[in-house]
Amino acid sequence: MKPNIVYIVLDDVGFSDLGCYGSEIKTPNLDRLAGNGLRYNNFNVTPLCSPTRASLLTGRNCHSVGMGSVADFDLGPDHPSIRGRISPSAATVAEVLKENGYSTMASGKWHLAPIHQLTPAGPFENWPLAKGFERYYGFLGPETNQFYPELTYDNHMIDQPEKENYHLSEDLVDMAAQFVTDQVSVTPDKPFFLYLAFGAQHAPHQAPQEYIDMYKGVFDSGWDTIREQRLQRQKDLGIIPETTPLTPRNNGVKAWNELSEEEKTVFTKFQEVYSGFLTHTDAQIGRFIDFLEKIGKLDDTVIVFLSDNGASQEGGFNGSVNQSMFFNGMEEEVEELLRRVDEMGGPRAGTNYPKGWAQVGNTPFRQYKQTTHFGGTRVPFIMHWPNGIKEKGAIRTQFHHAIDVTPTVLDILQLDVPNVFNGVPQMSMHGTSMRYSFEEANRPSQRSTQYFEMFGHRAIVHEGWKAVTHHKKGVPFEEDVWELYDLTEDFAEANDLAGTHLEKLQELQELWLVEAGKYNVLPLNDKTVELSSFVPPDSVTARDTFTYYPGMAHLGTFAAPQITNKSYTITIPIERADVTSEGALVAHGDHDSGYIIYIKDNRLVFEYNYVGTVYKVESNCSVPVGKTTVRFEFKHMGNGVGTGILSIDGNKVGEAPIDQTLPYRLAHGGLDVGRDGMSQVNDLYCDQGFPFTGKVMKVVYELYDGVENKVVSQKKEVARV
Repeated sequence: MKPNIVYIVLDDVGFSDLGCYGSEIKTPNLDRLAGNGLRYNNFNVTPLCSPTRASLLTGRNCHSVGMGSVADFDLGPDHPSIRGRISPSAATVAEVLKENGYSTMASGKWHLAPIHQLTPAGPFENWPLAKGFERYYGFLGPETNQFYPELTYDNHMIDQPEKENYHLSEDLVDMAAQFVTDQVSVTPDKPFFLYLAFGAQHAPHQAPQEYIDMYKGVFDSGWDTIREQRLQRQKDLGIIPETTPLTPRNNGVKAWNELSEEEKTVFTKFQEVYSGFLTHTDAQIGRFIDFLEKIGKLDDTVIVFLSDNGASQEGGFNGSVNQSMFFNGMEEEVEELLRRVDEMGGPRAGTNYPKGWAQVGNTPFRQYKQTTHFGGTRVPFIMHWPNGIKEKGAIRTQFHHAIDVTPTVLDILQLDVPNVFNGVPQMSMHGTSMRYSFEEANRPSQRSTQYFEMFGHRAIVHEGWKAVTHHKKGVPFEEDVWELYDLTEDFAEANDLAGTHLEKLQELQELWLVEAGKYNVLPLNDKTVELSSFVPPDSVTARDTFTYYPGMAHLGTFAAPQITNKSYTITIPIERADVTSEGALVAHGDHDSGYIIYIKDNRLVFEYNYVGTVYKVESNCSVPVGKTTVRFEFKHMGNGVGTGILSIDGNKVGEAPIDQTLPYRLAHGGLDVGRDGMSQVNDLYCDQGFPFTGKVMKVVYELYDGVENKVVSQKKEVARV
């Protein structure tokens, strides 16, 4: 029988974060995989999660398949490289293996469907079950609270299991083991393919307290010392060349000894949380490895492990406990972080460490996730296959990329890529099999060229050389300054040769343009979070009126009405049996940001959570018993400022200024009717979802441009990108 295949994907893990890659963080189970398999020190990905996952699952370059950025952004058919979905012309490895007798299953993060499609009614053509997976359990969006996740089972949204001390990583492994158990018990003659994609280590960094406590005091020496120690361990392990220098601190990252005591206290706790999170994740991977061993499947299972990009800069220079602040371009103050230091790692803190620790994760490289220096693209990669790899514990140095993984698997299985799949002609594989490297440590890499691009940052590797530019947003692309590195002598991109090898630099710049043309990279686009404002015409949010009914399943945040930077009304006909009928009527968001309309103590209340600051409008009278219609209106005056007005049966009953609203996006908590499920918008009013004990007839949103004119569907927005 053909071997089983397992892809294990972590999120935002830097090159040096694992013990077997030089870290002080405890990862004994991943170290075990490395000790019985191969570690690669020259493996690369795209610098962002969705593009890497698309490349991993298809064997094609991300721009070619429509995933030139994260699935959060869908710029419509006029921008085919940024559609937030995988093109039908690039069948996934799950689709190919399913057609060749494999059971296929996925547990974990998806983030390969346009997020405006994450609704209880679909459309489903970009969800896992439509992309070759027969079973799916996990979360469809970019990130989720590890204690209160937005879960999907197959093609329907579900509430999280009622488990004591629940944590998502544990749940994902439980379900992965269940899927495999079902398959090997009932159809033991079939091999399986499992895609196990954790939410870890993406923010929010959240873990059981005992794992965080393991690292108390470990990082007191600071990020400069820890980075130097990791570099030396990497050399001792042979994971990097002995001559590799430590690249300078990235711009804006202070020397540890220049920080205040308050900064050191806060920043140290951030790294303790991250490390506890990673060790907890490693423990779950260990549970799954033990499970495979127990059922006799470990030795003939090909396990591929990787991170989807380098360590993340998204915590900013100070770190963050509120992800909405990052996604709306705001930096958190150290004083506020210090006040909440004991919450870090818990369910009500969207914890993400500062850039100084992200650079430690990317040791010895410069830059981070989202950029095309190796800090964004060089990641740990382990290949474990006891029955197929003889030189266990060895290190491989060949240059490879995420697009090479699926071709490797198909090579192992001696399967061809179909020319036509489901009636759709298929683009050729862009990747190259890595199987030769299993036996031939010194054989030259079979991949000689690879382009990189993200948000205008660009790079190309070709025959041992690399040209790269770090784009400054808003600056014309032709003004970008390119760097040049001889990778045969310079593992860490430390010695820029652009000034002395002008012909080689020009050659690589021209080659980048050729590759960019070949793989649908152009035109370049350096917009980031602003792309959230662009709504394609086929989106469920591309209209101005929305009506939701009680019983609707949880609605993803970007499939909900987009109320940012506009006026709107929310009208809700309800029925109260008596004066005790209370609860949430509609809620959107979570503890980071969002809004809710509820009845409590007989009063109608609207609250807007602006990254922790709560604006409240409360009725000056009781809500009548029986049938009535309540309404909230927000009159936007520009720059996020406006007035909130409550009315009951057409009569104004409350009004208050709302001085701040978010410019781009609310938290990933999603929308609920008749309750505030999962992580609540505000913990002052409720617990356990605060379900409304009366009847909600429906919830009607109407969006307006300014105060008086209804918004026209935002089809024109795409053309402005």
